[in-house]
Amino acid sequence: MRNFFGGSEGSGGKKGSTSRVPRHSSGWKELQKHLSADDSLRVLDIGPTSSTNINYITSLGHIIYMANLVEEALKPEWISSAGEGEEPHYDVERFLETNLNFSGRKFDVVLLWDTADFLPATLVEPLFSRLYDVMEPGGRMLAFFHAAADPIAPFCRYHLTDNETVDMQQAGSYPVIQIYSNRKIEALLNAFSAFRFFLAKDSLREVIITR
Repeated sequence: MRNFFGGSEGSGGKKGSTSRVPRHSSGWKELQKHLSADDSLRVLDIGPTSSTNINYITSLGHIIYMANLVEEALKPEWISSAGEGEEPHYDVERFLETNLNFSGRKFDVVLLWDTADFLPATLVEPLFSRLYDVMEPGGRMLAFFHAAADPIAPFCRYHLTDNETVDMQQAGSYPVIQIYSNRKIEALLNAFSAFRFFLAKDSLREVIITR
């Protein structure tokens, strides 16, 4: 999938290609139905900010919130200093309270994209627990996961469209930290009421998750 993108990457994951690559998404096609069924939904878009997404979601009469977790999660400030004889550890609770505290707001739709694959492994299970807590019952989440056949993949900004595709735009050079098997994904989603996998022709697996 890396060959789809032109341009150069900046150091530290700050820069990427300006080109966009359309990708058919059965999961997005399914989620559009949920967005069209009601008015004034709260949408949480987790990924690099996309003005396209903001304009599209608000044009449907919904409210959108943004959270770019990958760039934030890889900062060294979340690694707590160890005491004598102790190993450093990732401060999961402080990270979640800082970056996923919405002051009691609940969301009807979450666009997680492939965020989980780029996060420190210790943060992933607590992330899904927090997302469960901040979603309305019956709310939907769209998540992508990279397949084992593609352990190295570009970090992308995903742009919504009004058809069955999402536009992918390389957004940096962050590494895929972990590949999740279907069994592991199912374990991460154990608290949710339902989830559905969608087959794809490329190296991304798509899941629609119902709170």
